[in-house]
Amino acid sequence: MTSPPAPSSQWASLLKNQGTWVGSFTQLSPTGEIRHDTPSEVVLEPLNQGQSMRQIIRRYPADQPVSETVLEYSSLGRGVLFCETGAFSQGSIQRSPVSEFGAELGLIAGHERLRIVQIFPSQPTLGSLTLIREHLQATTPPPRPNLTIDQLLGTWIGEAVTIFPDWEPPQTMATRLEIQSVAPGAIAQTLCFGNSPPIRSEGMVAGDTLDFDQGSQPVTVRFLPGGASVTFPTEIRSGQPLFLEAGWLITPGLRQRLIRTYNAQGTWVSLTLVQEQKVVS
Repeated sequence: MTSPPAPSSQWASLLKNQGTWVGSFTQLSPTGEIRHDTPSEVVLEPLNQGQSMRQIIRRYPADQPVSETVLEYSSLGRGVLFCETGAFSQGSIQRSPVSEFGAELGLIAGHERLRIVQIFPSQPTLGSLTLIREHLQATTPPPRPNLTIDQLLGTWIGEAVTIFPDWEPPQTMATRLEIQSVAPGAIAQTLCFGNSPPIRSEGMVAGDTLDFDQGSQPVTVRFLPGGASVTFPTEIRSGQPLFLEAGWLITPGLRQRLIRTYNAQGTWVSLTLVQEQKVVS
């Protein structure tokens, strides 16, 4: 019998997020328009020789008092999982059509973090998006433009590591993603995980939005500032599996994606971190 990933390993991955992170909380409409951009500071400070954590969240809204929230904890909730890199997700462990559903997906690379919060407020369509771009205090992040489909065209190869909330052993698979333009405003995507059969889909591009309307659960991809992307069900269909995804183009040839997957009963079943590099032709 294989031993599960111990809470201590989860805590060690949380500690990779320690430090003072400065940046902003960008509130977006479901269609991607920026509503508010609020400067922020998030402090993650280990206490008791790293056995507990103090988290301070400060927001600096224009013409308003500073908002500060202080949390202290020594264990992680059931809805949270950390990857070995420090990437993480927290959110709903069960979807119900009569209650709020959603999750935060956080990626980390060097001195930077990118977090995306997706909320479905008791409805089958996305209600709100929050994009959080942060860097460690006293560091300067490189500028990144808004993501475009042209930046993603080509072949990406990498590795996917899937972890599970019920502590099954992690699974690691090779990945290959091919994205090509097939007509004006249309792309074809072929995705391979390990030795599984390729998954092919076609999407339509309109501005900063990519829609895949085939299959049992159509999905929408939004291209966001800072090289970010977010993927979510266009309209949640009960009885069908679904996933929430955050993507981050860190450099033109390096991308991370974090995928939180739910089964047909609406139960959270896994978290997958994909790290992929673009093949230079």
